Amino acid sequence: MPRVSAPLVLLPAWLVMVACSPHSLRIAAILDDPMECSRGERLSITLAKNRINRAPERLGKAKVEVDIFELLRDSEYETAETMCQILPKGVVAVLGPSSSPASSSIISNICGEKEVPHFKVAPEEFVKFQFQRFTTLNLHPSNTDISVAVAGILNFFNCTTACLICAKAECLLNLEKLLRQFLISKDTLSVRMLDDTRDPTPLLKEIRDDKTATIIIHANASMSHTILLKAAELGMVSAYYTYIFTNLEFSLQRMDSLVDDRVNILGFSIFNQSHAFFQEFAQSLNQSWQENCDHVPFTGPALSSALLFDAVYAVVTAVQELNRSQEIGVKPLSCGSAQIWQHGTSLMTYLRMVELEGLTGHIEFNSKGQRSNYALKILQFTRNGFRQIGQWHVAEGLSMDSRLYASNISDTLFNTTLVVTTILENPYLMLKGNHQEMEGNDRYEGFCVDMLKELAEILRFNYKIRLVGDGVYGVPEANGTWTGMVGELIARKADLAVAGLTITAEREKVIDFSKPFMTLGISILYRVHMGRKPGYFSFLDPFSPGVWLFMLLAYLAVSCVLFLVARLTPYEWYSPHPCAQGRCNLLVNQYSLGNSLWFPVGGFMQQGSTIAPRALSTRCVSGVWWAFTLIIISSYTANLAAFLTVQRMDVPIESVDDLADQTAIEYGTIHGGSSMTFFQNSRYQTYQRMWNYMYSKQPSVFVKSTEEGIARVLNSNYAFLLESTMNEYYRQRNCNLTQIGGLLDTKGYGIGMPVGSVFRDEFDLAILQLQENNRLEILKRKWWEGGKCPKEEDHRAKGLGMENIGGIFVVLICGLIVAIFMAMLEFLWTLRHSEATEVSVCQEMVTELRSIILCQDSIHP
Repeated sequence: MPRVSAPLVLLPAWLVMVACSPHSLRIAAILDDPMECSRGERLSITLAKNRINRAPERLGKAKVEVDIFELLRDSEYETAETMCQILPKGVVAVLGPSSSPASSSIISNICGEKEVPHFKVAPEEFVKFQFQRFTTLNLHPSNTDISVAVAGILNFFNCTTACLICAKAECLLNLEKLLRQFLISKDTLSVRMLDDTRDPTPLLKEIRDDKTATIIIHANASMSHTILLKAAELGMVSAYYTYIFTNLEFSLQRMDSLVDDRVNILGFSIFNQSHAFFQEFAQSLNQSWQENCDHVPFTGPALSSALLFDAVYAVVTAVQELNRSQEIGVKPLSCGSAQIWQHGTSLMTYLRMVELEGLTGHIEFNSKGQRSNYALKILQFTRNGFRQIGQWHVAEGLSMDSRLYASNISDTLFNTTLVVTTILENPYLMLKGNHQEMEGNDRYEGFCVDMLKELAEILRFNYKIRLVGDGVYGVPEANGTWTGMVGELIARKADLAVAGLTITAEREKVIDFSKPFMTLGISILYRVHMGRKPGYFSFLDPFSPGVWLFMLLAYLAVSCVLFLVARLTPYEWYSPHPCAQGRCNLLVNQYSLGNSLWFPVGGFMQQGSTIAPRALSTRCVSGVWWAFTLIIISSYTANLAAFLTVQRMDVPIESVDDLADQTAIEYGTIHGGSSMTFFQNSRYQTYQRMWNYMYSKQPSVFVKSTEEGIARVLNSNYAFLLESTMNEYYRQRNCNLTQIGGLLDTKGYGIGMPVGSVFRDEFDLAILQLQENNRLEILKRKWWEGGKCPKEEDHRAKGLGMENIGGIFVVLICGLIVAIFMAMLEFLWTLRHSEATEVSVCQEMVTELRSIILCQDSIHP
């Protein structure tokens, strides 16, 4: 059978003559909200009827009449009585009600028995029967379609964890498709049902404690507004939450005074605002509310009013097309008889072929009487109202405008003020010297403050620095809550945590992190025991006193052996004057006791002497001594520079294994920090032993801050486990500190944000930009360098001062004085044993000194 298509403005070509009025087409509408200040359903039916009757094509044709019946909501007895009043009037269809599921079910049953079409305009409240009555059509989109649309949105945003708030028990049956989607994907969907008190506060607190950021609300418009109001009171309408409303009157809710304009609130709408009559329809309803009500109850047309408007047009269009093929008549029916309307089945068939564009979009029905081939608009709340960011079509599925959605995220960060929680920690955040005279962010300085300024300049946001209340970074408590900065992010008391906050798997489960802005690892900081500084006699330090003593003994031993060997061997005895008469048998030995003592000295000083060994035995002694002195002098020279220029350090441990294998040196870390968590969760045997020691040690080896740990290192036998960046910072400023071994792990510092933060991508890109521009490295050098201690890798040669080599000058002066003293003794000794002379010793010495001063010839008479 061909499809029926007709515009809304097309009126019936001719209408069948009915029993009650031969020139009218009668429709019955049952309203359960008839007040003038309600949803405007009565007015919408009147507008539809008048617009049809006033159309030019309508002149001379049967007029449309709509009989309106009012009843209480879900009054079953009154509903049956009303239907018994309607049937005798000879109606071609029954419309409504909009909010009485029980009454609607009774009407469907009666219409089914009499084969009179029934239009539903209310959402499904119960499970659909397998064999739904043929006479029933529902203009309201099905819950199945809404479930699929919600699942599509969650999939688009890659949401794997969500919470569903249900106002009624039927919620799970209505959204069965959505639940099945989560079961198939194995994602997490928690369901929470409102209790009899209808207070959503306890449920919202549970959701907040569970760190669930995506919330689906399945309730009517009034309850949805209440839930949003309570969420605002709990601080749950910030940029970190996403709300999805299944109610199709989402766009009618007033949220301007309730929520932060950065919150991501999504919903559906079926209104066709491009329809030619939509603006006039909305203005008529608004004018009626202003004239008859104290205040306007809705910001736009109610959905049920628009659906009833479209229902009137659908009935008239189907009757018109049916009259083209056969003449139909309407006769009175009775509840007490079994008589049915003979044209009801034909009209229902034509109703299923209707295709028209109404106030609620494209109107078309499938064989089951459900609406099909339509689209749900996806709206997002912004500071300027609602805007469409996509749509879900029954046949085509979800189509989202990613550009619009992404721009909204960027807009939320522009010119907004973020609360930044942080902690006092050198050099990341410090109080200025005159901070008492300042206020706000101006009181602070440090690496994190400068980085925040750079980020704010790139992303164009404002920020307010606030110190964390308990002064810790954040660790989980026994009851599952978190302390410190992590706890404030979870409780949504802060938007960012900017500090030396380490990215760990445990923290990543409860908060989000940006990309690392600094890489580091755990290291060991320990106090060094400095040896004495280089002094006047540092040239003696390359050898210990014992070595110097053994060298002296070796010198004496070699001298004695040389003297003995030279006396024993005949080859060291020779004639100094072989040609002199009478002296041919005179033999001398050059190795006297004095020469035997002098010869090793010349060899030791690498200068040699005029004495040369002649015998093989003396040459053997000389060669061994020269080899000995070669090794000694080379070793001395190799170590001399280090002992003259470097201050020696005495460190009893050299690695983390050395630290773990001993108990004399205590060691610990910051309580509640990532380093503590690292040892607590580590499965490496050495780290497990260290954790057991730190956990059981009394008094506690944990400290509350880095400053306390540094003080403990300097004042006691204590090794401090901390991040390598802090280790480097404090070693630059205290030369008594040193790092032991390498890094125990590798990790990074990141900016903390609450789970689901829409700012995460923005900050990731900004941090990458700072890294590419080398700004982070420049900031690190600014705050880390400038200490009084040289870097360990600085091996540049430095000039030696008198404090390094002054001792050798002392030795030289002492040697010269001894030489002069010995010369005087020799002079006196010679004079005393010379031939008698009349010149006194003093005169002889004065004469000799005068000749020395006057540089006279070195010839004695």
